[in-house]
Amino acid sequence: MKVGTFIKPGKIEVQDYPMPELKSEDDAIIHVVRASVCGSDLWWFKGLSHRDPNTTTGHEAIGIVEKVGTNVTNIKPGDFVIAPFTHGCGHCAACLAGFDGNCLNQGNDTNGGYQGEYLEFHNANWALVKIPGKPQDYSDEQLNDFLTLADVMATGYHAANSAEVKKGDTVVVIGDGAVGLCGVIAAKLLGAKKIIAMSRHEDRQKLATEFGATDIVPERDKKAVDHVMALTNGIGADAVLECVGTDQAVTTAVQVGRPGSIVGRVGVPQSPSLDTRNLFWRNIGLRGGIASVTFDDCKILLDAVLNGKIHPGKVFTKRFTLNQIQEAYEAMDQREAIKSLLIIDPE
Repeated sequence: MKVGTFIKPGKIEVQDYPMPELKSEDDAIIHVVRASVCGSDLWWFKGLSHRDPNTTTGHEAIGIVEKVGTNVTNIKPGDFVIAPFTHGCGHCAACLAGFDGNCLNQGNDTNGGYQGEYLEFHNANWALVKIPGKPQDYSDEQLNDFLTLADVMATGYHAANSAEVKKGDTVVVIGDGAVGLCGVIAAKLLGAKKIIAMSRHEDRQKLATEFGATDIVPERDKKAVDHVMALTNGIGADAVLECVGTDQAVTTAVQVGRPGSIVGRVGVPQSPSLDTRNLFWRNIGLRGGIASVTFDDCKILLDAVLNGKIHPGKVFTKRFTLNQIQEAYEAMDQREAIKSLLIIDPE
């Protein structure tokens, strides 16, 4: 089978591997239909974080179940599924509390091989999210919507849910990548009345507005804070979604929230330290982390896609075949695509 493989910073290749086998009776083998490139993949593509050479790539996919272990009873061969990156077991303390992103029994490598023809998936019985019917039953756009539920839409929702967004709230979304744009969708889904998207790029501003943003703030730092305060009558936001991870983004998030607000943080931290003094002096809460993909998909997101309430698949602005995986990474790295779609099985 063919799978995307990291060679060195700036270089991805498709290489041949043996077909995967079940490593435990809790696993499933999935024939991948569609996969995608995540913004977090760009960290090691750019050389900003370490990744061992000759390792398989990806962590977002949808596909058809080929084979299951004897302990897998909720999923069967032929089922159409979302393959979350979280691999929650469904019965540990973290999963039971609704945090399958922090599952205590994740087991096998959970960050590789999704950008390929077949995937060996651990904790298949609970973690896989079954989609009714077959891929052929859905439009191209719907398939893309489902694919976002493997990570990016669930991560945007996790930001909004962590920030406790509720009906009538004013929300600021920091970041105009796919996660931030999905955060806009999530804020609207949860009933926010005013959604302020921080974005400097026209194509992303347009999509944010289509997803439900009521205002756009293109500035950064103090000018951005002043703009938000002007839009909120000097009060600040009820909830802030931090979807970038830089020190600048976190600092801004704390400054644009009103006293007593909550920052939902899902941007992967790019600094080992965090100054919490402003959180204390302004009574601002900070929550968030790794998304609860299976939990939130099953609770709200899959139904929202099936019922046409949300269309997060619009974040895919360029598509590629598996053999074009290098171009798919480059398109995101060079901001030519908001998010790159990989068509693994065109059938």
